[in-house]
Amino acid sequence: MGDTGSLFLGGAIAALAFAYDMPMILITLGFLFIIETLSDIIQVTYFKLTHGKRVFKMAPFHHHLEKGGWTGKKWTEKELFALFTGISLLMAIISFIGVYHRYP
Repeated sequence: MGDTGSLFLGGAIAALAFAYDMPMILITLGFLFIIETLSDIIQVTYFKLTHGKRVFKMAPFHHHLEKGGWTGKKWTEKELFALFTGISLLMAIISFIGVYHRYP
C-alpha cells in the first residue's frame, strides 16, 4: 500500500472516531502506529545524544524485531480468518461498552 492508500485509511479511521464521538478509541486502534513512531524518535534522539550508540538494532520497531529473528510465520487462511474475526469482535464489544450509556 502506498502513501495515498495509507493516508486515506488513517484519515478515515480518525474521521469515523470523531463522527461517532469516540476519539479515545484512536489510542486503541493506533497503538501500533504510536509504537512505530516513538521507536523512530527514541532511536534518532539517543543516537544524536550519545554520538553513535543505539537503543534498537534498527528503527522502526518492526525492523528491530526482524533483526532479532522475529520474522513471523506463514498464516493459514483459517488462522487469519479467526484472528480477524476475534479482533473485530473485541473492538465491537469495546465500542459498544463505550457508547452504551450515552443514549437513553
